Amino acid sequence: MKTAVALHHPGDWPADQARTGITLAWADRHRRRLAMTDDSGGEFLLDLPAASVLADGDGLRLSDGGWIAVRAAAEAVADIACPDAESMVRIAWHIGNRHAPVQILAGGVLRIQDDHVLVGMVEGLGGRVVRHRAAFQAEGGAYAAGGHDHA
Repeated sequence: MKTAVALHHPGDWPADQARTGITLAWADRHRRRLAMTDDSGGEFLLDLPAASVLADGDGLRLSDGGWIAVRAAAEAVADIACPDAESMVRIAWHIGNRHAPVQILAGGVLRIQDDHVLVGMVEGLGGRVVRHRAAFQAEGGAYAAGGHDHA
């Protein structure tokens, strides 16, 4: 069985040399050691030295020198636009107070995984919500190693 032994971030691996890819939702991208199936149906063992968050654009180096590209799956998300900076801070605080992962997009838009309770709360606080399917990559937090691992 192929074994993925190292995780490399975008720009630190030859993406044009990927043999295949693996498309995973956010909840499935925090891993260390697990048998997995790539997008073409091939099986491999993910065997990283430490638990890591696999982000869209990352590359998994195989023990034989090959590469597997990591892709973020489209999943149900809610994008939140706020009328002003004060509202954005208030909404972000309430999301964080519920320990819900959040992604910060360009233009001050917040993205959360679609959850009807959180969406109702956000709308009650004045946020404008657009529900759709897109990749989700939560912020790593202040203690994420190297500023890249998102947990």
